[in-house]
Amino acid sequence: MVAVVSSIKALWETRIRRVQDDEDEQRRKKTRGGATGRLSVGVWEDRAILARLQEKLQTEDGRLILRIEQEEWKTLPACLVQLSQVHEWHIHRTGLQKIPHFITSFQNLLVLDLSRNGVTEIPKQIGTLTQLRELLLSYNKIQFVPQELSKCESLERLELAMNRDLIQLPDQLRNLKKLQHLDLSMNDFTCIPDCVVGLPAIQWLDMGGNRLKHLPENIHRMETLHTLWLQRNQLETLPDNISRMKSLDTLVLSSNRLTDIPPLMEDMSNLRKKPHLPGSAAAMLEHDDADDAPRCLQVLR
Repeated sequence: MVAVVSSIKALWETRIRRVQDDEDEQRRKKTRGGATGRLSVGVWEDRAILARLQEKLQTEDGRLILRIEQEEWKTLPACLVQLSQVHEWHIHRTGLQKIPHFITSFQNLLVLDLSRNGVTEIPKQIGTLTQLRELLLSYNKIQFVPQELSKCESLERLELAMNRDLIQLPDQLRNLKKLQHLDLSMNDFTCIPDCVVGLPAIQWLDMGGNRLKHLPENIHRMETLHTLWLQRNQLETLPDNISRMKSLDTLVLSSNRLTDIPPLMEDMSNLRKKPHLPGSAAAMLEHDDADDAPRCLQVLR
């Protein structure tokens, strides 16, 4: 009798285990099916996004350009790497908050224009873009520029205007041997960074709308500079060495605290003079209507 009971018990336990195993297998299948379903959905979403991005591609002068204007793209999708042959990004007013690290995949990139977004930092990976000629990041929220940017050896134009809290640049940027155009206006600089003075090819510099209180004594080292914007700062005097800037032909100093210019500047023949101010080195004193006191000096084309 005991043997019969034991046999029946073993039989039921076997059946129960089989039922449990079957249920476990069904659950595993459902789980795999759900994951596959989710994967499929993800794949289709990527394809849809990629198709949307492909619609933004244009060809101009033999360059493939990605142009996105006034659409919400706070982040850029990873599927964008499938368009790594693009030569230029022009992405404006999208709310973009971050330059993706996969930017390294875009080795053909010549122009990276992300002006008027919400970008908060420049990734160190930017230094891998050795073909990049223009980096335009004005009207963002950048507070720090990484030294790796100095590895962008082909860079000719850098614009960082209106980032407000930007106060310094890494000294390594003096290694940008081809940089000609630099816009640092409307930030919080109190002096022209040493690395800027040391740029060997700089031709155009805008430091307007900062908090400059003085200019460097060695400003004449910028031998190739022809245009210098210094409006809306706190300058009270100019260094005598500014008269040694032989290439300078445009100097803007309006809305500062200047009352006079160094006499040596009268001999700066390259400065374009106002027609009605002959012999004045293009200088024009403006007066405050309230007290008729000189409040700024303006040097114009």
